Amino acid sequence: QVHLVESGGGSVQPGGSLRLSCAASGTIFSTNIMGWYRQAPGKERELVAHIFNDGTTYYADSVKGRFTISRDNAENTVTLQMNNLKPEDTAVYSCKADIRPSYRTKAYEYWGQGTQVTVSS
Repeated sequence: QVHLVESGGGSVQPGGSLRLSCAASGTIFSTNIMGWYRQAPGKERELVAHIFNDGTTYYADSVKGRFTISRDNAENTVTLQMNNLKPEDTAVYSCKADIRPSYRTKAYEYWGQGTQVTVSS
């Protein structure tokens, strides 16, 4: 059984910063892509950023230069540092990871429970 647990959401004023963390636990053989998605009210879920286990990153255009994704492969954690936050960043942020629970199995997608980020003055 694999679980992803997120932390770090909250409320902040425009221009502020927040740091989201996600930790994978359970039976883990290997972890490939880890990433963050967000869904605002009335909108579809969108990819914010992801990172491969070799450190290669991808960012949505809307967050480039403001957000930084990083990971600790030994601890199976992924972090999203969000700076210069804007009201349009308000959403529920969810962590996703592609994990092989065992060398016998393929990789599966696992999701965290989501954490609210609210940017408002």
